Amino acid sequence: MIDRLIDAIIEKQNPTAVGLDTKYDYLPEDFRKALMAGVTKADVAERAAKAVFNFNREIIDAVCDIVPAVKVQVAYYEMAGLPGMRCFYDTLAYARHRGLVTIADIKRNDIGATAQAYAAAYLGSMSIEGKAVEAFPADFVTVNGYLGTDGIKPFADACRENDRGAFILVKTSNPSSGELQDLKVEDGRTIYEVMGDQVCQWGGELTGKYGYSDLGAVVGATYPEQGEALRKRLKSVFFLIPGYGAQGAGGKELVGCFDERGLGGVVNASRSILCAYKKQDTTDFALAAKREAERMKADIAQALEQAGKPMITECAK
Repeated sequence: MIDRLIDAIIEKQNPTAVGLDTKYDYLPEDFRKALMAGVTKADVAERAAKAVFNFNREIIDAVCDIVPAVKVQVAYYEMAGLPGMRCFYDTLAYARHRGLVTIADIKRNDIGATAQAYAAAYLGSMSIEGKAVEAFPADFVTVNGYLGTDGIKPFADACRENDRGAFILVKTSNPSSGELQDLKVEDGRTIYEVMGDQVCQWGGELTGKYGYSDLGAVVGATYPEQGEALRKRLKSVFFLIPGYGAQGAGGKELVGCFDERGLGGVVNASRSILCAYKKQDTTDFALAAKREAERMKADIAQALEQAGKPMITECAK
């Protein structure tokens, strides 16, 4: 699966993903009012979920020729209960229909049979009366690896068996990440370095044609020095890079996460794209999202070029 993502990145010359972390409040007021007119308390969640899906669908249509992937954060859909989860499924399915790689941002983990159930739900299928049933159309998931190997093996197995991928939390973009992740163990490594080394080990047998594994790492763009050091340390680990845009990072902050081929990561932006219409002072939110996606692409391409890491233009065979 990582090869398919990288192929799409090279084809579009764009290592970015649009984060559909869509809060109902992000929708333009006129857009909300049109769908919520006359709504009753009994069906308000259903109507709100429909509005979010319609919004997501227009965003996907606007950016699908520009970006290779979308990341859909499940928490924003769980808030609306069953209608929200239906919207989550429909958003993933529609993005896949438009040819995009889908990343389900679920940050799940557990051990034993429970981890196997999570892996089956998002990276595989369950068998019902001899028939395989896929729960969610996700190509990648995000996983919290801090339960250790017991919590990762079911996901790694599902990646191998179903041609899927996973990004494991290593150095996250939030301000307080260092409270635990920057602590050092006896051999001098930080906790996030230990986790990164584990990811490299866990994914060693899942390496594709570009030298990257189906088991990648979440590495925040808001910590550029750590990101650069991790890129040098984890040569077979592909990065999902949050923190661009609304969290403060730009192209210059994340170039260290890329290798000399201009590969090695996919950069996610959510609010800066979903809410671009507010800064552009327009009601056409889809066009505004497209413009911001194009601006982001150009910003990262320029930063990679200036860093001497222009992206290769041909896919590996």
